[in-house]
Amino acid sequence: MKVAVVFDLDNLDPEREKMIDAVYNSLLKHPEITFVEKIPFNKDFMHTVVKFDAVFNLSTAHKQMHVPAILDLLGIPYTGSSATTHGICIDKTLTKIVLKHHGIPTPDFFVVNIGEEPQSLHLSPAIVKPSRQGSAKGIFYDSVVHDISGLRKAVNRIHEQFQEPALVEEFIEGKELSVGIVGDKVLPILEIDFSELPEGLEHFYSYRVKHFYAEQTRYYCPARISDEIAEIIKFYALKAFHALGLRNYARMDLRLKGDKVYFIEVNSLPMLTPKYSDITKMAEAAGWSYEELIFAIFNDAIRKL
Repeated sequence: MKVAVVFDLDNLDPEREKMIDAVYNSLLKHPEITFVEKIPFNKDFMHTVVKFDAVFNLSTAHKQMHVPAILDLLGIPYTGSSATTHGICIDKTLTKIVLKHHGIPTPDFFVVNIGEEPQSLHLSPAIVKPSRQGSAKGIFYDSVVHDISGLRKAVNRIHEQFQEPALVEEFIEGKELSVGIVGDKVLPILEIDFSELPEGLEHFYSYRVKHFYAEQTRYYCPARISDEIAEIIKFYALKAFHALGLRNYARMDLRLKGDKVYFIEVNSLPMLTPKYSDITKMAEAAGWSYEELIFAIFNDAIRKL
């Protein structure tokens, strides 16, 4: 079997390069794969990809829907979810609408479209974020707001910087958790602990905390929660997985306040950088090597498509 590892040139950074190389090197060891090549998603993509039997898709961000849409047209199996599901999950507002419809707990929210100005804040505290960005882009230390003045400032910044609606969501004080799914298996739940960050830093995943303070953030996997809470999270995670039409693998971020779970966001194509990405930490806690994680993702995708 000949396999292409597809990536996006637009958002290459050191962590993504590590991920691409790690996935490539893992697939070289797969017993059923005879040839692996890394190919960029560019103008020659359609002419190049038809030479392969399957694709390990690592093309994320704004082009996340493009690769699966093209591969579906060409009839080439690939890892990850469909273009439609990626389109829903990239939009945080759409994701929350689907979650609410299926009875999956998520914080209350409202949306402020471009050209609108909020007149009141009935959720306090609230966190204001771009509705269609990932990797904590557009989330700052002052994105958690307590009054109308802070709300307007945060909303205007998103409108000006990203030219997209602002999602205003009830901010849940509590444990930050993440749960991953590979195939039909829910991985051990990860707890992200911000208590040892330098004084004055926000205790949530803002852009600077996520990307510049990862080494000072503490991770516990399995999370320090009761078995009962863990089972509730696993139940809702699988329910969300099916409600959103996810397949193969995904990661979900949530908060725990007391014994109440709130699903915040869903990442339909999470990063797979060894020792760095959340889902690789979960796989390690499950007893999987990195290679076993990549094999599990690939085998599940090829079996189901």
